[in-house]
Amino acid sequence: MIILHALTKTLWNTYKNKDFYGEASLEKFGFIHCSDIDTYHLVAPNFKNEADEMVLLVIDTSKVTPKIVWEDLRNGGVAFPHIYGLLNKNAIVDVLPHLWSDTKEWIPNEELKR
Repeated sequence: MIILHALTKTLWNTYKNKDFYGEASLEKFGFIHCSDIDTYHLVAPNFKNEADEMVLLVIDTSKVTPKIVWEDLRNGGVAFPHIYGLLNKNAIVDVLPHLWSDTKEWIPNEELKR
């Protein structure tokens, strides 16, 4: 299964040559926030005021070493995948630009429609 994690391109550039990702998320939240492709549209609005360019990490769950727990922490009826540990970079199968419309609505990348 594929899950997504959004972050700024600047932050990604500090991690892209390392073996693991996620220290800041783990320190702040205790896990790395992710979403599946079908529910990412619920998460995307959280980033529409971000001034920096955003990217999406495309993560293959079958390659993730730490535990992934699907949780509905806000009792909103939707469970999201949370990675409880540093994400091993070999589980990241692609890094895509986060696409926005002129009105800051998320546009799903063609690669995610397959």
